[in-house]
Amino acid sequence: MGKIGCTIDGYLDDSKFSEPMPWIGIYVAAASAVCAVGMAMDALHGLRRRKFWFPCNFFSLNATTLTLLAVATKLSVDLNTSMPRRQDQLTKLSGAALLCTVIANFMPSLGLMENKELVMNIMALGIFVITAIVNIGIQLATGVIYVFCKEHIALMFLMLVLLLLLISSAVTIPTTKHYLDLKYNNKYKLANKECNIMDTCTTEKLKDELMKFWTMAYTSCPHFVGGRLATCTASGVLCLVSTVIYAEAMCRSYFLHKSFNFCSGDSEYKWSTTLILVTHTVAIGVGTIAPAFRWFIAINIRCPKKANNACKLKLFKVENYWIRILLQWKECPLDFRYCGRHGRKFAHKTKNKLLDFCILMQILMVSLSKLVRLISIFFVSRSLIICRKAIKMPKCNSMVSSLEESGSQASSRPDFSRYALHLEGEEALIDLMMQSNRDVVGHWIGMGKKKQPKHLLRILEKLKSSPGFRGVHEFDSAQIPSLNSEDPPNCWALPVVTLTSIAISLPNVDFHSIKELIRCVHEGLMYIKVVEDNLDAKNDLVNIRRAAELVWLEIDLCYKWLDVDLRKTASEGQIPKGVLEGLSEKAKQRFIESRKKHSTVCPKESPSKWPINMLVANSMYRICQTLLVNCDCIEFENSKIMFDKLSTMITDITGACLTNLQRVISMQCHHGTIQERAKGVRSAILLLGKAENILEILRSQPLPSSAPDQLANIDNWCTLRKEGDYLSCSSSSTSNCTPTSQSSSDLCLTVD
Repeated sequence: MGKIGCTIDGYLDDSKFSEPMPWIGIYVAAASAVCAVGMAMDALHGLRRRKFWFPCNFFSLNATTLTLLAVATKLSVDLNTSMPRRQDQLTKLSGAALLCTVIANFMPSLGLMENKELVMNIMALGIFVITAIVNIGIQLATGVIYVFCKEHIALMFLMLVLLLLLISSAVTIPTTKHYLDLKYNNKYKLANKECNIMDTCTTEKLKDELMKFWTMAYTSCPHFVGGRLATCTASGVLCLVSTVIYAEAMCRSYFLHKSFNFCSGDSEYKWSTTLILVTHTVAIGVGTIAPAFRWFIAINIRCPKKANNACKLKLFKVENYWIRILLQWKECPLDFRYCGRHGRKFAHKTKNKLLDFCILMQILMVSLSKLVRLISIFFVSRSLIICRKAIKMPKCNSMVSSLEESGSQASSRPDFSRYALHLEGEEALIDLMMQSNRDVVGHWIGMGKKKQPKHLLRILEKLKSSPGFRGVHEFDSAQIPSLNSEDPPNCWALPVVTLTSIAISLPNVDFHSIKELIRCVHEGLMYIKVVEDNLDAKNDLVNIRRAAELVWLEIDLCYKWLDVDLRKTASEGQIPKGVLEGLSEKAKQRFIESRKKHSTVCPKESPSKWPINMLVANSMYRICQTLLVNCDCIEFENSKIMFDKLSTMITDITGACLTNLQRVISMQCHHGTIQERAKGVRSAILLLGKAENILEILRSQPLPSSAPDQLANIDNWCTLRKEGDYLSCSSSSTSNCTPTSQSSSDLCLTVD
């Protein structure tokens, strides 16, 4: 009896070894499809947002994409699997073309990496590309690849050049980021001197101020900087060339098939090679869009006249930022003493020679990139002249003429070109950057307007008839004894949630009115969260805010407050006073139960760190007790009147919180990291579009203070209320007033 896995003759039985290969082919096709989807999403995102430098938001250089790429190009580096048919040989070629396309797509993503991450990713990609080149060369030598030899050699050369261009870009990225960061800080100081978003009164003026910050953030965005480098332009050209080579080979193989002697037989991947070939072709097609657009935009062709003038410029000058980091490395001495003087001297000279070679290669790659750009300008401009003569086009091509026409319409707008941050040698790109960016603020504000909170605006309109935000001062009274020796601080969201739960529990209230209130509060809480996320920088209220979020989720989904069924309470037919007393008593019970359960928590030391149930119960108890003290007999007896009172208090608290929106918009423009600036300003512009009508309503409301810091916290409003009461009483010589919680509701809040 023979051994398991062996034939009778003692040889290894390999008849079933190739059976899983078609399924492996499906795996390769799936990885290729994921790469295609990622590059297509980047292209679609760039087209939709009019970012024609196409940032790598979905498909960037990282461990995941490198793994996908290794799987997608498996057939290209397979050394010994027989690939006799036409589709088999084309799949070998398509893998090499896909690798060229992916490297070109990776270019802008280098700007978002930290230095260590940048080095590791470039090394990983370099090892992979060199391995692919060596494996393809071995297959050419052994005959595994027996057709398209010239195409493979050309793609191997393009692969190597693209890798060198990627390394060249990576070397200059840290310097450009540092340089633009310094320029941003200088421009930011200038912009702050000229404008103050917090003091801006009109929406149009606010848009202009945001445009300044957007221009600075957009033009210094690492994605954008990486996308407009000369090396990125050259990579777009090489990507187009690789796609043309692959398309030429495919067309020849199908339309001139008689000139090829394809072998008969079947590969071990069988039918799956056709699927891989299709997915590779799609990935190459969609992956060429972004590099091609970057190339076309970067060569700055708007008119042939400008293209001719470009020849007069010093296009082959290699600016300092390309080689600065290499020069710094050369100046740094080697800090080791593990060998003698002669050994250290040899190491020092070797390092200098190596860096001199790197500097020479960097200069060569940059000069080559600029030469490619110049040749591109020359040929494309000549092509445009021929096209215009053939079809009698206007002086400039249609795309650019439409840009210039729109630019002339916007000529009446302020000129923000001095806020555009650029590198040395990019002066000619300022106009192009401003043209492509001229109406982005209006565009995003329009997008924000489509998402305005309609229900929230409906209740905020009530502020016009009852100004003063009195509800901020009425929801909590200092006369109410605390459940503990010390009360936790308040956030904006928790009182709103608590008042809403009380309103839901009132009997004999139209359920449609309750649902409308819930919609309004839901929209209001989203904006309150934005305010608190930005203004609670120290995270002092993070536990209280989390309590509000969790209890609101229970209210919104189940109409329950800490497992108390609010609609059941409403159906019991009690008068509002009985509802308030019942909720107050239940809140007190929940507080005591939670305190016993969490006996290890010491409320005296950090009340803001109490368990969530204690915070929620304490808020309900205090608000119910305050309402019982301050409400009159009519409100105690009539649910509709009590509901309107609670709705007004909710509106006042929400409106008072949202008076900080303009400050939040300003804060979102000021991110410290260069990677987050453009995203922050864009969020601020979208927020302005969503909240434009809210700001118009709130601008007419009197505020208790002109200092923004004093309006950020709800407890500060109550403190300002007390100070206002004191000033009002001390300045009145004819009336006898006492600053109580009841009289404070009638005070005007316009106190200097």
